[in-house]
Amino acid sequence: MQITIFGAAGEVTGSAYLVTTPRARVLVDFGMFQGGREDAERNVVPAGLRPRDLDAVVITHAHIDHTGRLPLLAKAGYAGPIYGTAATLETTELLLHDSARLQASDLLRVNRRRERAGLALFEPPYTEEHVIATVARFKPLPYDQPVSIAPGVRVQMVEAGHLLGSASITMRVTEADREKCVVFSGDLGPLGAALLRDPGQISGADLVIMESTYGDRDHRPIAETEAEFAAVITAAVTRRGKILIPAFAVGRAQTVLYYLAELFHKGVVPPFPIYLDSPLAIKATGIYVRHPELADEGWDEESERRQLRKDLASLVFCETSDESRALNNLHGPCVIIAGSGMCSGGRILHHLRHNLWRYDTSVLIVGYQGVGSLGRALVDGADHVEIFGELIAVRAAIHTLNGLSAHAGQSDLLQWLAPLAASRPRIVLTHGEVRGRAALAQLIATRYGISCELPAYDATLAL
Repeated sequence: MQITIFGAAGEVTGSAYLVTTPRARVLVDFGMFQGGREDAERNVVPAGLRPRDLDAVVITHAHIDHTGRLPLLAKAGYAGPIYGTAATLETTELLLHDSARLQASDLLRVNRRRERAGLALFEPPYTEEHVIATVARFKPLPYDQPVSIAPGVRVQMVEAGHLLGSASITMRVTEADREKCVVFSGDLGPLGAALLRDPGQISGADLVIMESTYGDRDHRPIAETEAEFAAVITAAVTRRGKILIPAFAVGRAQTVLYYLAELFHKGVVPPFPIYLDSPLAIKATGIYVRHPELADEGWDEESERRQLRKDLASLVFCETSDESRALNNLHGPCVIIAGSGMCSGGRILHHLRHNLWRYDTSVLIVGYQGVGSLGRALVDGADHVEIFGELIAVRAAIHTLNGLSAHAGQSDLLQWLAPLAASRPRIVLTHGEVRGRAALAQLIATRYGISCELPAYDATLAL
């Protein structure tokens, strides 16, 4: 058996693993590279992948950095099944349609400039038709039940706690009457996160391919994060400006609403308008409501209190572009939650363009920002940024709340690995930048006596 890594090696986007056995070819995730323009150019089908020869595809969760290249498979002729949990497949369908629309919209703007310059026009990587063909291949998998997905290949989905429907994958491959077990962690969530269950435990493996996004540090404790969130919102309300929150439409947006509702419920701040400026986030909230079996006790309580529903008095849904543009003329205090989470596209770019240069604006970063992304530039203290080709001064107050991350911190990663480490597997660290992978590898070597492998893009592991 061989596993070739086609993304998220020394970086945190583009997850993709090709598993090849004498009897089958299975792809685990096929995510989009996100960040700068160079990353966008990497969103292709690698030469060695050969989509028509794949037996199956299985995805860990719906985020675009794990699913965004799936329509390229359909475009290249793949006609096999695409497996994931039911909630993951529902959410992936939403995100892929949104991705196709965003790419078409962004390309329209670029092509207008190229046409005026007499240059050849670009074509989108994929269209809505390719997304529809992709969704037609979806087949849901249950949690915690082994299922055969290809000759000699069985998988079992285990709760990952990162996103509704997210899973780690235990893959058992039979070769010459011998079974080998490979565990793909996917993206792991932190212990005690709002709305979601904690990651499940897995024991016994020959090889563990593990994420390392926050391998070099822990997040701030939840209680401290809640206090910091309250302080940031209170200060922003005092400034009477807009509070812009770039957030992934699925998972992060619902978590932010949860904590804002808590502030209102406890009387920390008086209610003020909250604008959920994302048709995708609005639909995604509906998926949470349809899958109460996947949520922790907090979700049930909040559902009963109706804090995440449309009829929350201060929550306004902005579904149309006109409703989004109308927010430009509003005065604060108000919160605008819009995608994308790394400020790499979507409606948040327009709000940043109209408000970053204002001293009364606050920007609250609530998730990881990849290298090269606009969000990373803001976190790193840039005094000017470029949006839609226009140079914008950064006068807004920029706040970062890593405690709201949907990724496990260093201690939670080590705790997840503990039952697996007992079987002395090979450990391969992916989905992390250099500092995250190196720090986690050193800790694993110290604590468990196992030297980790840190592969590069296109590396092949033989097992």
